[in-house]
Amino acid sequence: MAIAVVLLTTAHVIVVALLAAAGAGKLARMAGATYPAALTRAATAFAAVITLAATATAALAALLT
Repeated sequence: MAIAVVLLTTAHVIVVALLAAAGAGKLARMAGATYPAALTRAATAFAAVITLAATATAALAALLT
């Protein structure tokens, strides 16, 4: 059961990160950025969401143990 929760949570975080990246890329293109610049902003948003999720997980793990 615990493995299923971990896998579903991981999948959810990845989907949210991909949606944030797509939104950032789209907003960058709408603002007039070139494709490479929009991809860079999308990659930055993806990395930020993954980093935030990892940090929150580490903080919660430290509190719960």
